[in-house]
Amino acid sequence: GKSVDIRNIPGPLGVRGRNSDNRLIEEKLGWAPSQSLRQGMVITYEWIMSEIQRSHNQR
Repeated sequence: GKSVDIRNIPGPLGVRGRNSDNRLIEEKLGWAPSQSLRQGMVITYEWIMSEIQRSHNQR
């Protein structure tokens, strides 16, 4: 293993630090997400789980 120093930093303050508002990028660049946040979270979770499984299978 590796020894690392743990440093606590202040987290996000208020709602601004926790929410995503894509209105400005859509207004300025015409970009909008191709899927909902929920869909993205499901896809990300499934990918993480498959990577963990792959890592365990390589041992």
